[in-house]
Amino acid sequence: MEQYTLRQYMEKNPDAKLRDIVADMLYDEIVSLRIAPGAKLNVNQLASSLGISRTPVAEAIARLTDIGFVVSHPGQSGSFVLDLNLLDMINLYQVRSCIEGQAAALCAHSADEATVRQLTKLADAFKESVISRDIRGMKDTDMPFHQLIIHSCGNPYIVQSYELILPKLTMYQSSMLEFISHEGSGENPWMPSVTFNHISVVSAIRMRMPELARQSMEDHVTTSLNFTTMAGRMGDPFIRLRGK
Repeated sequence: MEQYTLRQYMEKNPDAKLRDIVADMLYDEIVSLRIAPGAKLNVNQLASSLGISRTPVAEAIARLTDIGFVVSHPGQSGSFVLDLNLLDMINLYQVRSCIEGQAAALCAHSADEATVRQLTKLADAFKESVISRDIRGMKDTDMPFHQLIIHSCGNPYIVQSYELILPKLTMYQSSMLEFISHEGSGENPWMPSVTFNHISVVSAIRMRMPELARQSMEDHVTTSLNFTTMAGRMGDPFIRLRGK
């Protein structure tokens, strides 16, 4: 985190309190994995890098603690970024499968042609980014694809439910994209499915086949989970992220 980035956030939110701006910055850094899962947050170091006093940084960390993105550990001093683990990902993706599967089915009923065209564009771009291991391209097309389906399904309760899991989901999706970009990911048996899942989902939506769209999305969520599991090669798949 740098002073230049802080100024950008302040320009976007000129009336916001400094503690809230710092909290937003930290939040964005955490969900995008630019601050590693499990990392210790050093108040003095963060304040120095941002060129501000310790107080707004400490208050920002307290706010993130309130929403569960920063935690404390028994017997250890300081605050730590929420860690990622496979069991938590499994539980989250079970919920994700239900929400996104239904959203895809509803989109197959009602999505307009402009939405289908945009979904197709995002799916094709994601495929090319995976093939070239372009992590920036993947991040620019993966979550936007899923969020467009959610916001185009026509059910406001699905949208509200998705917003509740979105921050944590973004962390796990970012981790999966890191695994895809890693050298040797092509040996993962789930790699071909990851590459083409988005195209399968949007094809079902384009053909106006709700149950196929639902199944394609549920298969995609399962593929993402299986790919991440295999990335650990019988161990903890998130261990390499903790050292970033």
